[in-house]
Amino acid sequence: MDTEHDWITTAVTAELLRGALDVEHTERGVLPHRLPARARAQNTDGQLAMAESQPSGVRLAFRTRATAVELDTLPTKRDYVGAPPRPDGVYDLIVDGRPAGQGSVTGGNVVVIDMTAGTAEHRPGPAGTVRFTGLPDTDKDVEIWLPHNETTELIALRTDAPVEPARDPGRRVWLHHGSSISQGSDAGSPTGTWPALAAALGGVELINLGLGGSALLDPFTARTLRDTPADLISLKIGINVVNADLMRLRAFGPAVHGFLDTVRDGHPTTPLLVVSPLLCPIHEDTPGPCFPDFSDIHNGRLRFVAMGDPADRASGKLTLRVIRDELSRIVKQRAADDPNLHYLDGRDLYGEADSAELPLPDDLHPDATTHRRIGERFARLAFTADGPFTELAPGVSPVTNVPGQHT
Repeated sequence: MDTEHDWITTAVTAELLRGALDVEHTERGVLPHRLPARARAQNTDGQLAMAESQPSGVRLAFRTRATAVELDTLPTKRDYVGAPPRPDGVYDLIVDGRPAGQGSVTGGNVVVIDMTAGTAEHRPGPAGTVRFTGLPDTDKDVEIWLPHNETTELIALRTDAPVEPARDPGRRVWLHHGSSISQGSDAGSPTGTWPALAAALGGVELINLGLGGSALLDPFTARTLRDTPADLISLKIGINVVNADLMRLRAFGPAVHGFLDTVRDGHPTTPLLVVSPLLCPIHEDTPGPCFPDFSDIHNGRLRFVAMGDPADRASGKLTLRVIRDELSRIVKQRAADDPNLHYLDGRDLYGEADSAELPLPDDLHPDATTHRRIGERFARLAFTADGPFTELAPGVSPVTNVPGQHT
């Protein structure tokens, strides 16, 4: 701890957190969760358990005159056998709505993952501190965005002036669900994920339910969306269903209907945007499952390969093209009775021309530059005058997709 300041310690409570749906009290502090306890109790998948505990979109938000801030945390990092060490997670500091610094916490717990053997070993480690100094000596709104890809237990918040919970910004709440791409995949920092970028451009408060590898139409996720207050909702569906080889077409359509029915039980008239998959060449016409290719892992390069047989589409196996057609059909059918339901083809966010210019580095996930492009495009398509999330008079149902725009 820095001893140059007269520190005030403030307990981290749910009142200081935004973007978390549950807060678990631990022996040392609190652990934000993005799925509530009831949903977590119905899950047996370690991948989802890891993803929902990684606080994408979760941030501490408070008001203070402090010129220095320290946050003690216990991160849980991932280490993949045979691969170079992953960089430490990034904390983004936002002051009065503007970027004001970044930091990381070294140490912490480590989960050693052997993807070839399918094993994971948990190694405990020490807590650490992220520190920000030189803040203006004025009353200000401060946000600390937690790493989007690193489970983070919050232990202590210290400042050199008192803090109070941030004021209600009065912005609409956008609730988004999707895959690892929505969680942040290879974004550079928590405010650099495409949903965080789009939320900033759209002037809304983000709750990010992007769950790496786990956008699988789970009923407990649908109930979480149903029960979470929101002014705007988007659902990005498809890529995980294909790369997990989860179901065939016969099951997919009814599962989508059931998922939408559950969300609508809690949000009958909320603007609801269904987003189909971004372009992903390995899965456009080839079903899953998808497996990692370790042949160049010693050089730090991991790629993913689609292992299905394109001929199996005839028996109902899913590809991204098949899913886009089915989602478009379902939304068109339901929109006849639901004027606040909309569809966006994911290739309008990242399509053929983008793939040629900014190919997916591992053939599955976008990099930081591509996250920015996706976020800017989503903001333009969803939040501007002809988008479904623009503030319009009741009953107005704007068109959200321009045929042939897939660039």
